[in-house]
Amino acid sequence: MAPRNDGIEDSNISDVEKGIFVLNTDLDASSSHTVDFAQRCLSEFLGVYFTILIGCGSVVVNKLYDGTVTFPGICATWGLIVMITIYTLGHISAHFNPAVTVTLALLGLFPFKEVLLYILCQFLGSLLASATLSCIINITPKGFFGTTPSGSDMQSFVVEIIVAFILMFVVSGATGDRRARKEFGGVIVGMTITANVFVGGPISGASMNPARSLGPAIVRNYYKSIWIYIFGPFIGAIAGGFTYQLLKPTNKSFSELFKRS
Repeated sequence: MAPRNDGIEDSNISDVEKGIFVLNTDLDASSSHTVDFAQRCLSEFLGVYFTILIGCGSVVVNKLYDGTVTFPGICATWGLIVMITIYTLGHISAHFNPAVTVTLALLGLFPFKEVLLYILCQFLGSLLASATLSCIINITPKGFFGTTPSGSDMQSFVVEIIVAFILMFVVSGATGDRRARKEFGGVIVGMTITANVFVGGPISGASMNPARSLGPAIVRNYYKSIWIYIFGPFIGAIAGGFTYQLLKPTNKSFSELFKRS
């Protein structure tokens, strides 16, 4: 291409004219609180949508197509899609789980006034993803991609509490502690999801997330033991989050920590 000879200085040429398209600004968040909150809600909706679409998609494809994905493949898929969404949307908002949102609010790390809309967006993302799967795949009763106990309800209830505890404990340490190497947070949380599904999947389905279970249940109209996947993750996540708080630095001595008021 011939050099410019029209007498216009390069500094006076806009980025668009140079072919450089700047899609972002130097802002970490939108200056308007309303716009910022709407963007964060959209991030939650999209994050859950992608997670359920891909994660549950691997489940239904494995069930209907002669185990092509395999159980280890399902475990890896859940971990990968969670990792991908965290790195894609984590700088905006990446709870993707009502139990995580409520736990962060109880810990004083998230405003209570925003909890309900966050949870609504998460459930809507799960509903739409479940509806999408139902539209693009001919799902038979055998291909149900929700979560149901393989043993007793109590076994699955305990498993859901444990895996949600582990998840929230890891989230608190890997992404919520200022001492952590947060650039690895997405990988660590994704690997935790994979490990939890490996162990808890054959027993309870390893939901860890009320939205993950309730969306498919509503779309497919199948609610067997749904209470397990609503209460279990909340109990486990809250316990995991508060347990990690015991490991955070404090200026108080043991006597001050346990001193009765």
